[in-house]
Amino acid sequence: MSTDNQNTESEPGPQSVTGPRIDKGLVIVNTGKGKGKTTAAMGVLVRAWGRGMKVIMFQFIKHSTANFGEQRAAQKMGIEMRAMGDGFTWRSKDLDQSADLAREQWEECKTVIASGDYDVIVLDEFTYPMHYDWVDTAEVIDALKARPDMLHVIITGRNAPEALVEYADLVTEMNVIKHPYHEGIKAQPGIEF
Repeated sequence: MSTDNQNTESEPGPQSVTGPRIDKGLVIVNTGKGKGKTTAAMGVLVRAWGRGMKVIMFQFIKHSTANFGEQRAAQKMGIEMRAMGDGFTWRSKDLDQSADLAREQWEECKTVIASGDYDVIVLDEFTYPMHYDWVDTAEVIDALKARPDMLHVIITGRNAPEALVEYADLVTEMNVIKHPYHEGIKAQPGIEF
């Protein structure tokens, strides 16, 4: 048997499901140092929206006045997106304010998660508030455990806490193999923002 066949057989897919198939709302975590965490979450959000599902995205780091490509597209499609950050934390002039904004956004998220009004909720760059101990990871997991059965929640960002990784149903780690930043190429509209 070739190595390619061995790798294919161990990869998850329809052929690897045994027993009854279960319908269940998933907790999905996109983490790692590579690009694509938010992009992947947006892809699922748009896919779900296209299926007539009720979707929303909460952005934890992006400034509330940000007007990046995803905000523009969401507005045109009628997808609800709420940003409540003050920009990237390494540029913050007041980390206490950054923490307060993250906690305030999380309080709103808990209400929305519990409401049962949505089918898919994205918590974009939410690993950062947990990583910095602005939001308690155990509290997040408790809120996820209490969510409606068919609610899918996608959490993105680097440094996902181990407890969250352990609890999640699907975890993908994006790794950098090559990035244009290393060649001095700046962020590109439509690709990065």
